[in-house]
Amino acid sequence: MTTTQSTAPDTTGADRTRQVVVTLAEVFCVFGTLVGVGVIGTRVEESSGGALAADATLLAPLGPAFSIWSVIYAGLAAYTVWQWLPSSTADLRARRTGWPAAASMVLNAAWLLVTQQGWLWASVVVIVALVVVLGVLVQRLTDLGPAPSLVQRVVVDGTFGLYLGWVAVATCANVTATLVEEGVETSTLVGELVAAAVIAVVVAVAALVVARTGPRWTFAAAAAWGLAWIAVGRLTDEPASTLVGAVAAVAAAAVLGITARAAVRR
Repeated sequence: MTTTQSTAPDTTGADRTRQVVVTLAEVFCVFGTLVGVGVIGTRVEESSGGALAADATLLAPLGPAFSIWSVIYAGLAAYTVWQWLPSSTADLRARRTGWPAAASMVLNAAWLLVTQQGWLWASVVVIVALVVVLGVLVQRLTDLGPAPSLVQRVVVDGTFGLYLGWVAVATCANVTATLVEEGVETSTLVGELVAAAVIAVVVAVAALVVARTGPRWTFAAAAAWGLAWIAVGRLTDEPASTLVGAVAAVAAAAVLGITARAAVRR
């Protein structure tokens, strides 16, 4: 039996605190986004000396890949509103996800702000922390059981599944960009092989997530989306690499295949 509601009488203050913190985190996230898209700062692809541009490394997804952020940000805004609904105030899912959700939004904004300063190693620390927080959040959703409504499936499970899937791929791109900025050569065959190995790690991470949390299609779709755009970037843009492009394409299909297999077995 899945428990989705809590009726504990003495938690009103804690619930209100959580709602306020989630809202403040969302406001901070919006501020960071405005900085990252260049409205009140420098666009991410132009910050840090261009180290995070779509053509900077072998593992950088091509530009259109980043449109997924529009969906994630819309989901985070909807999640913040959902936290304030009377039916959600004391909901166990709201209580269990509110704090890690707020932390993820703060870390998102923090990443955008540190890249403005060119602090690439700091950005690696932040994005790794973001992956961990999102992993904890998605695991909590799994432990709580299936979402009891379509709204929760879309706003909660859908949003954070996409978020985790995309950030898992972005973490590898971030680490690679940092290493390249430090002078690590990736234009040789060795560099291509290392990039291919990193892509294999993404698939392994996806398999682990599926094993622990079940077949979450939003997670798989976001991870496959990022890998597919790495493939397109390497096959059609600079730096060109047929090897990395092919491996990324296979990896995208593999993530979807792993998820489909888990869904069939379940």
